[in-house]
Amino acid sequence: MSQPPVPPAGPPQPPVGSPLPPAPVAVTAPGVRRTWDLVLTIVLLVLLIVPALIASYMAVFLVFAFDACSSDTCNDGLGTAGFFVAMIAPWAVLVVAAVVAIVLLVRRRLAFWVPLVALVLMALAWCGGAAIVFGSANLR
Repeated sequence: MSQPPVPPAGPPQPPVGSPLPPAPVAVTAPGVRRTWDLVLTIVLLVLLIVPALIASYMAVFLVFAFDACSSDTCNDGLGTAGFFVAMIAPWAVLVVAAVVAIVLLVRRRLAFWVPLVALVLMALAWCGGAAIVFGSANLR
């Protein structure tokens, strides 16, 4: 009285000594287009122009940091560099954010966070330029 062999659990195994079959390849479906993400990203990118304009406008007032300076007490070159950083860096951040957001949207990845991060980077870039301007006063 012999019992029939019990089939092994799991997928069938190749016979001993035979080459292994190729591993199954996971087929990934393209990402789902999220309409809300597309609309929100575009709206936030367009609205990101407003803080860039405000930062550039505020950078003009950094020039007033040199009102009390003479040629002996301030480093004009460093102050001018800080002014241009505060004036141009927010626009550079905006351009980079737009490119990154477009790439993410084309790849169907979430992209709404890019303009939000760009807003923080704009503020940090402006503050960096302002710090350079204020640091250039009374350096000589």
